[in-house]
Amino acid sequence: MELIVLWDIDHTLIENAGVSKEIYAAAFSALVGDPPTGPARTEGRTDRLIMRELFVRHGLSEPDWAVVEAALARAGEERLEVLGERGTVLPGVRETLKAASAQDGWISSVLTGNIAANARVKLSAFHLDPLLDLPVGAYGADAEQRPDLVGVARERAQHLRGVPDDVPVVLVGDTPRDVEAALATGSGIVAIASGVHSPEELAAAGADVVLPDLSDTAQLLRILESFAAR
Repeated sequence: MELIVLWDIDHTLIENAGVSKEIYAAAFSALVGDPPTGPARTEGRTDRLIMRELFVRHGLSEPDWAVVEAALARAGEERLEVLGERGTVLPGVRETLKAASAQDGWISSVLTGNIAANARVKLSAFHLDPLLDLPVGAYGADAEQRPDLVGVARERAQHLRGVPDDVPVVLVGDTPRDVEAALATGSGIVAIASGVHSPEELAAAGADVVLPDLSDTAQLLRILESFAAR
């Protein structure tokens, strides 16, 4: 049975301990010359939208995206070590990613609002990157809206791995935006209440499957296999 599993990163696979918002603030400061007046608003948005909101909030014109992305990448790389020191891998993540990567016919990658460079920083800080097929993933520079990232990942799976276009896709994430992206694209969704959103919020967004975390690898594999069998 074939399946494409796309994992969110922040608060699904890792706890970044505030480093993400430090990256946005540092990138903004590098481009503007002053720090932002308040933290970036993330909540499952893509980096494109997060940074745009910062500029709009401060009454500033948004620079060219290539310039913003480069500033984000520099800020992320500078915080690789501190992320490894302050952040943590969430319960069961390493075992779950190993199990998913070992499944015959499965593609296990990421769908994240982070730009690709910072997704790699966050995963490599905890040595999770070898457990994921990152070239197939979809990232925050690929589209502004999260649902559009699903098509990006599917196209990459077809082009890079020869995956047929009718293979089921399942998103695993911790925000209502992950749920909405899955519902908007006909994908499966496993919502994980390991971030700021409660199981009730995730269920209200439309998730039929809500887990407290990824600690029960066997249970999650059974759930994913059920999507693959549909």
